[in-house]
Amino acid sequence: MVLYLHGDLGAGKTTLVRALLHALGHSGRVKSPTFTLLEQYEAGGLNLCHFDLYRFSNEDEWEGAGFRDEFDGNNICLVEWPEKAQGLVPQADLEIAFEIPSNGRNITLHANTETGRECITSLQS
Repeated sequence: MVLYLHGDLGAGKTTLVRALLHALGHSGRVKSPTFTLLEQYEAGGLNLCHFDLYRFSNEDEWEGAGFRDEFDGNNICLVEWPEKAQGLVPQADLEIAFEIPSNGRNITLHANTETGRECITSLQS
């Protein structure tokens, strides 16, 4: 499953990933992959790859790091700043957009696939 996380700096993208991992039973530290571009976790019997592509610079970096291999259907890939790797990152099953208006935060979910729709439906139950 591929999830895109959209939003300005400080909007809550990494905080959501941290909460998800802890909800799945991960008890260790969850750090932002701003400098490493990728942090990998195992939680709740799932393999999760947390990408932060804010500092991503070019396609050669993508290929050299082997990031394409992480999108193999066996991982849940959470991608911050997916627009920085447009054309390289597979289509998202679910997109989560964070906005910070003057009175709090808004989060919008958009499903692009049946898997994404099932995810939203399970959240509404």
